[in-house]
Amino acid sequence: MLHRRPLDTPGWAFFVHPRLAVPTPATAPSSTGIISPRPMAAKPFPRETQTMISPVRALAAACLTLAGPAIAQQVEPIEFKLDNGMTFLLLPRDEQPNVITAGWITPAGSTSERPGITGVSHMLEHLLFKGTDAVGTSDAALDKQFRERLTEIREQMRRLTIEQQYPRYLRGEIDNPWDPEHDTEELRALRAKMTDIQDEQRTITIKNEFDKIYTGNGASGMNAGTSNDFTIYYINLPSNKLELWAWMESDRLMNPSLRELDAERFVVIEERRQRLESTPTGMLDERFDSMFWVASPYNWPVIGWMSDLMAYTEDEVLEYFETHYQPANLTGVIVGDFDPDEARQLIESYFGRLVNKRPPPPPIVTHDVPLMGELRFTGECDCQDQIEVRYRGVAAGHPDEAALELLAAILNGRTGRLYQTLIEQDGIAATARAGSDTNRYAGTFSFRATPKANTDLLTIENAWYRQVEKLQSEPVSDQELQKVKNQARADSFRNLQNNSNLFFQLAISEAWLGWEYLNEYPKKLQAVTAEDIRRVANTYLKDDRKGVAIYTRKQGGQPVLITLDQVRASLPEQMVEMIIPQLEAQLAELASAEDPEELRGALEQVNQQAQMAPPQFKTMMDFIKQEIGLRLAELEGGAE
Repeated sequence: MLHRRPLDTPGWAFFVHPRLAVPTPATAPSSTGIISPRPMAAKPFPRETQTMISPVRALAAACLTLAGPAIAQQVEPIEFKLDNGMTFLLLPRDEQPNVITAGWITPAGSTSERPGITGVSHMLEHLLFKGTDAVGTSDAALDKQFRERLTEIREQMRRLTIEQQYPRYLRGEIDNPWDPEHDTEELRALRAKMTDIQDEQRTITIKNEFDKIYTGNGASGMNAGTSNDFTIYYINLPSNKLELWAWMESDRLMNPSLRELDAERFVVIEERRQRLESTPTGMLDERFDSMFWVASPYNWPVIGWMSDLMAYTEDEVLEYFETHYQPANLTGVIVGDFDPDEARQLIESYFGRLVNKRPPPPPIVTHDVPLMGELRFTGECDCQDQIEVRYRGVAAGHPDEAALELLAAILNGRTGRLYQTLIEQDGIAATARAGSDTNRYAGTFSFRATPKANTDLLTIENAWYRQVEKLQSEPVSDQELQKVKNQARADSFRNLQNNSNLFFQLAISEAWLGWEYLNEYPKKLQAVTAEDIRRVANTYLKDDRKGVAIYTRKQGGQPVLITLDQVRASLPEQMVEMIIPQLEAQLAELASAEDPEELRGALEQVNQQAQMAPPQFKTMMDFIKQEIGLRLAELEGGAE
């Protein structure tokens, strides 16, 4: 059983298992950074991951269940569009007095990029926190001069790298044309000159001034996130600071400085190393994703290919910004306790200044090609054996989206088919779950599992196919279907209970399908029939739509264990003192756990929560899963 207690950090709560404390987002699908390294697991309508709700929420959910379809989810924001094409959604509500959540979204993520500038959406997310011509520097004119000089040097270095270093790379003389260790004398001199200018620029740079202005005025939780299909910026602030927000956000959209481009480039490169290259399965996952998405822009990672991160110029970043962040491509959203008439006046005054500088963004015209047969990807890593069977699914808004989501729900959870058969009955899997992930232009349905000791992955794979055959040949029971519908109805209700959840749902829905879909989708879930479940199982869970990834432990190797020091280093600095002591206490209790069933249940919950955790908590979540798995292995080994 999980209990919930709030943390001081906005937007977070601890979900505390008797043996484990797991930080999980309570009001937002992401924190600063990449929302998901894979095609986005969170649907346009993210659901809070938890297994117990408060008595008040339980009562409300029960009322919804008894009322059935008679109670319909209805969110009705005030919608208007400025002369420059920027759309705004305003949702006044006084349930949280004197507080608003405000932000804006662009339907541009990694799918809007192209080879050569992959990762630029995420890079821009970093750069837009570095300030504007007016914020982040004590001398705007001198700062501009520094930036111009740096741009000139950067262009010279790029030209030399392409003309001299790439030929050396292609001849096999060097392994990375961008690595400073391979610099020619000319490149080394330019790099030294760049460092000198950057040192001078730092003397007039005001670090984190954008954030300090907000926090000094009572705001909290300033953040952003990049996904395959959108980038979103948001903050919580007092209602009487709405004009400050309008000025700050319109200024960074109108006058972004792109300050510290080179420093942030290496921050992102290090982030990529930590997220992908330093994790046991990170690079394998990236390769499998690229193989699975043959032609579509989901083929490359949100964080971008390493060579692209090193290569793109300030002009390319600015061109991308002016194309995808121009007002006609943006939606602003404000939810909370405010006067909509006053808000509209402020919006028109500040955001009305923005100008569309380029033609509209080009449409995404490249769609993926059929797989034409089963793909298989195998790899070795310092990790536990694991398998994923992934099928081509559907995009958000597809008529079968709801049926596939409920199909996954029927398979998941302690009472779901996967736990009851593969874990409980057959005893062959330590973890097993399914997922339906819908993105803007495509989707997936997947099965993932790790084996128990002495079980090979082929046994688990065949057990999954038996589950598929049953779904394809026999209708699910009325009880199974109603159970997951009730849970979906309760989830929809919970998602309307605070400003942040409403903000994200409105913003992402509007960016993808229009905000009205927020009201329509719960009805689609309730309309799914048992025959729909069987039909989508037959339509999508087929051999010619699937890829199978099998990762096995390197022969003679042992998993590379994550240490508590690595967890500490990976956490946001302001959360270390809050999280680490609690984590240490919970780990001490874990060492005395004696019930394998309890631990398997905890591991299932952690796996679910990990899908919603922001990037900077990935190392901690992996550590928690590791420690539960190690204790479980100890108990099961002792039993044998």
